[in-house]
Order: sequence, then structure tokens, then C-alpha cells
Amino acid sequence: MKKITVYGPGCAKCKDAEEIVRRAVAETGIEAEVNKVSDIKDMMRAGIMSTPAVSVDGTIKVTGRVPKLDEVKGWLA
Repeated sequence: MKKITVYGPGCAKCKDAEEIVRRAVAETGIEAEVNKVSDIKDMMRAGIMSTPAVSVDGTIKVTGRVPKLDEVKGWLA
């Protein structure tokens, strides 16, 4: 099972990133746990300086922008 974390304080772009991640998981049919981190201190501990950000299995995949659906699907393959 993949562990995906979406980082962001709740801004519109952060919500978009979470929605795209959840859609990619649903469309690919993989088993994944999607978590949302909105606490600034937790984001800093993870090395996130720009949001939205997404990590997969502990590896940061994108920061500072909303990922594209196909991009996220590629991370899950």
C-alpha cells in the first residue's frame, strides 16, 4: 500500500492537489492511504517550504504547484 501525503494549509490550490491525488488513486485502483497535513510545524519538519506539496512513500514529488492528474498516476505506477 502506498502512503501519500498532501501538504497545505487549506488554500484553494492545496484542496485542488488533494482532490487530484484522490482522483488518481481512484482511477488507478491502487491501494493507497492519503493523508492531509495542514500544520505549519509538521510541514517544516518534512522539509516543505512551498505549498501545495505531495509526497509518496516519504519522497517529496512536487512542491509549490498543483500536480497534473497524469503526473500523479505516474508516481503511483
